Amino acid sequence: MAAPMAQLRPVTHLLFDMDGLLLDTERLYSVVFQDICDRYEKKYSWHVKSLVMGKKALEAAQIIVDVLQLPMSTEELLHESQEKLHDLFPTAALMPGVEKLIHHLRKHHVPVAVATSSGAASFERKTRAHKEFFSLFDHIVLGDDPEVRNGKPDPDIFLACARRFSPPAPAEKDSCQHGSVEAKRDSLGPRMTAWSRGF
Repeated sequence: MAAPMAQLRPVTHLLFDMDGLLLDTERLYSVVFQDICDRYEKKYSWHVKSLVMGKKALEAAQIIVDVLQLPMSTEELLHESQEKLHDLFPTAALMPGVEKLIHHLRKHHVPVAVATSSGAASFERKTRAHKEFFSLFDHIVLGDDPEVRNGKPDPDIFLACARRFSPPAPAEKDSCQHGSVEAKRDSLGPRMTAWSRGF
């Protein structure tokens, strides 16, 4: 006997991550970090990528240096990778289908926002060719926002983003145990979705 289907609730608000979900930037990171790793005969593998997704830049660089045991400092890796990415970011394309999706959500009056670990400078370069698209979002919270104390997977950025909807999103659950996917969902309330590639 089939299990009864859970009752679906209408989604009232949507939060989106940016890298790898709205913008095809993960490929650019992979190219740059593998180029650096090649000098030391190291592989920037999917395993390493999965560890740094959603992290702030300095934390991500520290993880790469530690996991791959690169003979360079975190600051050196960060500086070199940022220099290389500086020229690549403006070439980032929108991911297939996202423009149609966001227009559809706007048409149906579903509030949408972006919660990205990117800081202000990298966000500006990544989105330079897509100003009109990003103007469709109600608001955007960046990784260097003062309210974002901890990077992903901690829910700080999603909670800060959720608080900025006007009128506010329905908050039916208040408890949150930081660090788990379930906690993120619970802390946002059952009718708000945080859509993140790093989940």
